[in-house]
Amino acid sequence: MAPALLILWGAAVILQVDLLPDRKFLLLPPVNFTIKFMGLSQVLLRWEPNPDQEQWNVNLEYHVKIHTPQEDDYETRKTESKCVIPLHRGISASVQTIAWRQGSLLASTWVSAELHAPPGSPGTSIVNLTCTTTTTMVADNSTALRPYRVSLRCAWLAGKGAPDDVQYFLYYRYGSMTEQCQAYSKDALHRNTACWFPKTFIHSRGHEWLAVHVNGSSKQATIQPFDQLFALHAIDQVNPPMNITAEIQGTRLFIHWEKPVSAFPAQCFDYEVKICNAKNDYFQMEKVTTNEFIATTHAISKYSVQVRATVSSACREPGLWSAWSQPVHAGNDEQAPWAGWFPIALTATFCILSFIFFLVCRIYNLWNKLFPPIPAPKSNIKDFFVATHYEKTGSRDTETEVISYVEEPGMEVLEHSVF
Repeated sequence: MAPALLILWGAAVILQVDLLPDRKFLLLPPVNFTIKFMGLSQVLLRWEPNPDQEQWNVNLEYHVKIHTPQEDDYETRKTESKCVIPLHRGISASVQTIAWRQGSLLASTWVSAELHAPPGSPGTSIVNLTCTTTTTMVADNSTALRPYRVSLRCAWLAGKGAPDDVQYFLYYRYGSMTEQCQAYSKDALHRNTACWFPKTFIHSRGHEWLAVHVNGSSKQATIQPFDQLFALHAIDQVNPPMNITAEIQGTRLFIHWEKPVSAFPAQCFDYEVKICNAKNDYFQMEKVTTNEFIATTHAISKYSVQVRATVSSACREPGLWSAWSQPVHAGNDEQAPWAGWFPIALTATFCILSFIFFLVCRIYNLWNKLFPPIPAPKSNIKDFFVATHYEKTGSRDTETEVISYVEEPGMEVLEHSVF
C-alpha cells in the first residue's frame, strides 16, 4: 500500500511541475507602439518589448495587423516594420506578442496606434488616376551601366467637389527617391490634369512599388490629397519589336524581328505575329517565344505582317502587351488579277485573229485557191422530180431495161432506152 501511495504522490508532483510554468507564463503586450510617416505612401511601425516580460526559454515574436486603409496581417521577429500603403485615408494598426510553448500558441493582448488622414474637404481630391511607364535607350555612352531610361506619364480628373481655382501637384517615389513633376498638361479651366517625366529614377526590372501622390491648393477649400500604388509590371508599356523583315521564298513566308528596346534580355519576351492576306482579307494570329516565324503561303498574294511583344512570366509577372509594330509587306498582289484575266484575253485574241484571217481569205479569194472545188455533173432542179422505172422483157438471156423520166404536167417528157 505504501509503495502505491508513493508512486501516486510522485506523479502528482511531476504533473504540478509541468503545469506550473504554463500557468505562470504570461505574455505581455509590446510598449511604445508608434506609426511614423517615412515618405510618400510609406510608414514605419515601431514598438519595444515589454520590460516587465518575464524571461523564459521561448522565442518571442510579434503579430502585426493593419486595420485601415486596407486589412492585412503578418508575423515578424523584429520590433519594427516598414509598410508601403496609401495614406490619404490614414492608417490604423495593432500589434501583440506571441510565442510557441509546448506546441501551443500563446498571445498577449493587443496594443494599437493610428496615423490620422490629412485634412481636406470631401470630393476635392483627384479621381481616375492612371500611370504608364515607357523605356527608351540612352544614346550617351557615359551611361553604359544603365543604357535604358524609364519615362513616366500620369493623368487624372479633378474631383467633383473641387473648386474651379484648384491646382494639383504630383509627386512620385520609387525606392528612396522622390521627385516632383515639372511638366503638366491642363484642362479647359487651366487645372493640372496630366504630368510627364521624360526621365525618372524608376528601374524597369525592379520589383518595388511605384508610389504616386497628388495634392492640391485652392483659395476656396482645403484639398484632399490622394495616394496610389502601382506595380511596375502592370503599367509598363512595352515597346514594339524592332527591325521586322518579311520575305517570301517559294511557298514559305519568313518573318524575323529584334527584341524591343528594354532592359530585359531577349529570352524574356513572348510575341504575337499577325499575318494578313490582302487578297482573301484573311489574317492569322500566332504566339511564339522566339524572334522568328515561318508561315506557308498558298497563292500569289500580298501579305501584311505585324508583331507585338510582352515580357514573359519567366522574368516577371504578366503585364501589358506592346502596341502592334508598323505593317511590313511581302509578296505582290498585282500578279493575282492576271490569273483570272488570262483565259479571257486568250479567247479574245483567238477571235480577233480568226476574224482577220476570214477577211483576208475573202478579199484575196484564198479559200478557193487553198481548197479548189471538185468537178461534178451538172444537175438541174428537175432531177428531183425524176421517176425511174425498170422493165425486164425478152428471154432469160436478154434483158431490156427501160428508164423513164416523167415530168409533171407542163414539163417535157424524155424517154431513153438502153439495151
